[in-house]
Amino acid sequence: MTDNVFSRTGGWLLYVAILGALAVSLPREFIVPGGAQFILLIGGIGLWRYSVGIIHFVRGMYFLHVAYPRLRAKARKLGEEAAPSHVYLMVTSFRIDAETTAKVYASIIREAVECGWPTTVVASIVELSDEMLMRAIWRRLDPPERVQLRLVRIPGTGKRDGLAYGFRAISRDVPDDDAVVAVVDGDTVLNPGVVRGTAPYFRLMPNVGALTTNEFCEVHGSYLMSEWHKLRFAQRHINMCSMGLARRVLTLTGRMSVFRASVITRPEFIGDVEYDSLKHWRLGQFRFLTGDDKSSWFSMMRLGYDTFYVPDASIHTVEHPPDPSFIRSARQLMFRWYGNSLRQNTRATKLGPRRLGWFTWYVLWDQRISMWTSILGLTAAIIASIKYSGIILVAYLLWIGLTRLVLTALLMATGHPVGPAYPVILYFNQIFGSLMKIYVFFRLDRQSWTRQKTNNSGDSASFQQKLNRWSSRVMTFSAVSVFLATVMFIV
Repeated sequence: MTDNVFSRTGGWLLYVAILGALAVSLPREFIVPGGAQFILLIGGIGLWRYSVGIIHFVRGMYFLHVAYPRLRAKARKLGEEAAPSHVYLMVTSFRIDAETTAKVYASIIREAVECGWPTTVVASIVELSDEMLMRAIWRRLDPPERVQLRLVRIPGTGKRDGLAYGFRAISRDVPDDDAVVAVVDGDTVLNPGVVRGTAPYFRLMPNVGALTTNEFCEVHGSYLMSEWHKLRFAQRHINMCSMGLARRVLTLTGRMSVFRASVITRPEFIGDVEYDSLKHWRLGQFRFLTGDDKSSWFSMMRLGYDTFYVPDASIHTVEHPPDPSFIRSARQLMFRWYGNSLRQNTRATKLGPRRLGWFTWYVLWDQRISMWTSILGLTAAIIASIKYSGIILVAYLLWIGLTRLVLTALLMATGHPVGPAYPVILYFNQIFGSLMKIYVFFRLDRQSWTRQKTNNSGDSASFQQKLNRWSSRVMTFSAVSVFLATVMFIV
């Protein structure tokens, strides 16, 4: 399917036609025995879930249109007083195609030139081909003397090691508190002005240790995969605005985040990123392979810093799905994303509302609750349709179609593109994402990179690994059984 005005219009008309067909297929009168209590309970849970989304949307819009413009005006008044003493643009790159790598390197060098401040580009790379490519682009763009290049060659032992080597290289310069470091992933193209758009907020808000930016994407995959990524970035924008209002964004996105140099050169911060691990009551202690952005966020919170979001500074990511199949790609990516979030969740909530703020603390708890409440409606509708009538499932699908249409309309306020597949993808994310979260929640020791193919699957034959594998299955079966029994009791 091509993405143009005709296909989008046709898609919207088809979606509305399906909703109309569902509406006319419903009988005028239908009574479910004992249905009042059932609808009251399910409806109450639904209202609570929608209220969480509404709160995020209202907070996000307030931040975007009221709170942030005030801060931006104050930052602009600072003028050159807000200039950092030095800018570091640190890129980590490994096994990304040459075309994407060339775009990324060129955008970084151009940004170093155009920001007008003393800048060092630090390239933490593994392969000789990346070094040769960086040097060739450097010679072609020929930056001025105030822009320097430092290449850090490392073994291909993972992104965490790449970040740690780069942080230590910057530490040797002993940068002062006014210097900033933008940490950029190897598939992220910097949009013009991103450095000048973000650096002043560190001077304006002295306790902000790091911030992240708005993201747009170019997807090398199917139409559905492209729309799925774009939808995620639109949702991310609202959530980041909501959490930015409290200066508690929940992740310092690995694609591009900016840090105070005095923070990323602290040995405890470097240690948190390089050797982060979790001690679990059932799975034992294991080191994190993925989720360096979650580790850096947790380190920030633990060290007492705020985190911020700059909505009008943006980057452009080049997405390469890990598999041609949409379902297999979504499963691999969700397994990584949700595993990273849930591994951090327990210890993050232990920081408490006094450190995190009540709203952030509640949002972290909600990550554990929502994996079950998000599939409650569908499960109840299926059981009720079997027990009473299939009409219940039709009515449920109509409700889902209408509510996702409203949610999609709200996403237009983000400034991100909105397509006719969004309502369906929103529901897919809710159901498939919840199932993946439940699966991952009982298997936190299993991790894998989608690009580097390194993993910690726990499939070897040691007694501890066998025990983890079987106890994970037992825990999953028990939890799902309790959930189904509860829904059957309600229905």
